[in-house]
Amino acid sequence: MKRLLLLLTLCISSSAWAGIPATQVMTLYRFNSALEIPYYSSKSFRDTGPLVPVGTLAQGSSVVPCLVVDDGKPLTDNKGVPYVGFQVIVDSRTATPASVENFRNNVKQRQDMTVANHHCEGGVQYVLEVRSLYAMTKAPFFDPPPSTEVRTGATPPRSELDQIVRNFHNSTYCDSINRNLTGRRDALQVAWDRFILDRKNRWPDKSLQRAKHLDYTMRTAIFEGHLERGCNAYGACERNIIALSIRNRGLESCVMRQGCKAPGDFQGVSSSVSQYNIWDEYLTQISGLTSCYLRDDLADDGKYSKLQSMYTQNLDDVQRILFGNDQDLVAIFPHNSLSDLKKLTHYYHAPAMGKCFPNHDRVEYMSGAVARRGNNFALIADTRIQVDQKTQGGYFFRNFLVREDPARDVATVVDNYPGFVVDGRRVTLQAPSRCAPYGIPSGCRFNEIGRYRKTPSWINAGNPLELRCRIDDQGETCQGETISKTVKVGGVCDTQMRPVTGVK
Repeated sequence: MKRLLLLLTLCISSSAWAGIPATQVMTLYRFNSALEIPYYSSKSFRDTGPLVPVGTLAQGSSVVPCLVVDDGKPLTDNKGVPYVGFQVIVDSRTATPASVENFRNNVKQRQDMTVANHHCEGGVQYVLEVRSLYAMTKAPFFDPPPSTEVRTGATPPRSELDQIVRNFHNSTYCDSINRNLTGRRDALQVAWDRFILDRKNRWPDKSLQRAKHLDYTMRTAIFEGHLERGCNAYGACERNIIALSIRNRGLESCVMRQGCKAPGDFQGVSSSVSQYNIWDEYLTQISGLTSCYLRDDLADDGKYSKLQSMYTQNLDDVQRILFGNDQDLVAIFPHNSLSDLKKLTHYYHAPAMGKCFPNHDRVEYMSGAVARRGNNFALIADTRIQVDQKTQGGYFFRNFLVREDPARDVATVVDNYPGFVVDGRRVTLQAPSRCAPYGIPSGCRFNEIGRYRKTPSWINAGNPLELRCRIDDQGETCQGETISKTVKVGGVCDTQMRPVTGVK
């Protein structure tokens, strides 16, 4: 009997101290910040801190981080922020289409890997601040190489501006934009400038300039919106509203801080990172925002053909929104006053706002911290934890995992790090702020609340606006039967897109 109890105790102990998840592939990302992120000497960091960089990595580079442990202590600053060693998986400055598969293979390989700890192996020379690392799963994006094969699915141009935009997408100037992973926002501008110079004898300068503004606006409207909605009526109306916000920022309230250099600068407005964050350096590396998605040779490619259909669906309306008159605005949005339409510069997508969990106690997002169990250290980074009992040096904790379903967030608490204690310096126990059901202001009743989101800081500076659009709906696949529909977007109870009028 004693032998059986001993074996049972050993089994329980072995299970309790099983391996922990390996560190994942993480990507360097600082929103709307400099391209280059510094790293430091691991040998001198304890003496100098993050004062003397010895090199840089570009945003979008992917690494596998590890903890540098010297004399039984992991390398952190005086606030407990880890500075981690790293193995480079993808260097965004030298990435090629072959890097895509390398990234995916490494992500997949490490997903189910377990280890005893997250210590670096010997010989690590450099360290990064962990708060610049995020566990991104989207691979780098490259357009496929141009094909000389003649395709039959290309849509013929519907206007002079459309013809120019399509000509640009099929040009060598556009093809040059995405050859490199970094600097794509600037590369798009350079490509358009060179294209306009080259085509000045074919089209009037006014038409070329307008086509450039149209291209930028359409890119922003398509990729700011919910791509999965495809060509359904809500998605198309959403794109019209985004175009309206760009029009108003470029005409009604043209200010430099929103990217507008002069009235009519829809390019500057629509590609301002602070206003439309999809133009951020890293996000342009993974989204296809700067791609040549209207290329004729891609008309039969599923992903690109869908983007082309979305572009075509909104083309006429967006041209009228940008370059038409007041009557055009009222015709496209017939149930709103012209004054409200012209004051609409702000909106937000509530599901994409910051997650918060007011019904769960002591849930914290960890940008980076060290957890300890005896002589083993673990890196806790870009994840949520549920903070448990306080103990010497910090807190016991469990992972707080969230799955986003269409109607709700599904939370699961898992003890992936049994016995580990997270550094107390990195725990705040602060309650979430500006946290609302579905991320929308008060005024709407719900029988059941499926998720909570933070609201923008400017939410009370304007009024929610419901807009209606008459759209030729083709469904989410863009291949369905065309059915004319009137759809509502926004208003008090819309939990998806939230147009707000009157914000200054």
